[in-house]
Amino acid sequence: MTFNEYPFEKLNKLLKDIKPNESFEPLSLTIGEPQFDTPRFIRDELKAHANLLNKYAKTSGEEFLKNSMREFVKKRFGVRLKEDELIPTFGTREVLFNFPQFFLFDKQNPTMAYTNPFYQIYEGAAIASRAKSIYINLKRENDYKPILDKKVLKEAGLVILNFPNNPTASTMSVNEYKPWIEAALEYDFVLLNDECYSEIYLNKPQPSLLEASKEFGNESFKNILVVNSISKRSSAPGLRSGFIAGDSTILKEYLKYRTYTGCAVPLPLQYAAAKAWSDEEHVENFRQKYRANFKIAKDMLDIKLPEATFYIWLEVENDIVFTKNLYKEKNLKVIPGSFLSRDNEGKQNVRIALVESEEKTKTALQRIKDYIG
Repeated sequence: MTFNEYPFEKLNKLLKDIKPNESFEPLSLTIGEPQFDTPRFIRDELKAHANLLNKYAKTSGEEFLKNSMREFVKKRFGVRLKEDELIPTFGTREVLFNFPQFFLFDKQNPTMAYTNPFYQIYEGAAIASRAKSIYINLKRENDYKPILDKKVLKEAGLVILNFPNNPTASTMSVNEYKPWIEAALEYDFVLLNDECYSEIYLNKPQPSLLEASKEFGNESFKNILVVNSISKRSSAPGLRSGFIAGDSTILKEYLKYRTYTGCAVPLPLQYAAAKAWSDEEHVENFRQKYRANFKIAKDMLDIKLPEATFYIWLEVENDIVFTKNLYKEKNLKVIPGSFLSRDNEGKQNVRIALVESEEKTKTALQRIKDYIG
């Protein structure tokens, strides 16, 4: 089994022989990791239950955690999930990697389709599943929204969308999801949306594929799944709290599989996560920080603001040249778009993660502005 290098490993190799301008303090806008402190009430809840580290956690998760997640889905998306329509997970990275292996195991010709550019876990999951990859290319001329090609998708057993999207920051409406739901039912593939950035929006809340499925009339969520996480929402990536929700028939068997994976969430983390999923005020506070960063970006770089995520998918002539020279001249790291994609997608973009304080964001973006000059 051979995996491709992760984007950050490729970036380190790309820049290793370059001496950056030492008159600038090193700055990095590469990783989508919020740099704001996890709220105190979440940390206090974690400490209050540290004594439970002497207990094994159940794979299925505790009821108080599942209840908080289902309540979040109900309040946020207007969808009431039944008990067997949600499973807590150890973040979403692990489920995005192991769910395809579980689901495609018995397929004669396993095939995955996923958006491109992409979160590289999708590709890793395809490799681990011995699955053929089909790229759903996100093009600038289509506002980086996926184009549904039924001739291609009818080959797929699993289709992964990612909206709001990393790295392009594009979004989809309820009505834009519906043709994908129709295709999933017509061709009998599973449609999974990675919704990890659903809570980082600038103005209007972003919809869930679950909402679209319900409105479409597929209220049992047949062939429909979503994953979501607390990492971006609560500035708590280390808490490792996520869930997969949707088609209960699939989730019933997936839960059996999960008893073998060893990914049960420790009890102290479950208590802290339940508190975080149940509170909205702290999430709005973080959204305000990201809005402030995007205002700086608009003023400095004259860009069109995205509707969600904390990424800028900046257009450049050549992503590799731009990344190397920006590091050399301004001691600032960004990610080349081609490192986040295949088939030459992204080669005219770099991804900038606006996850720092206003002060650091302003400093970093001023360097980019001066470099573009």
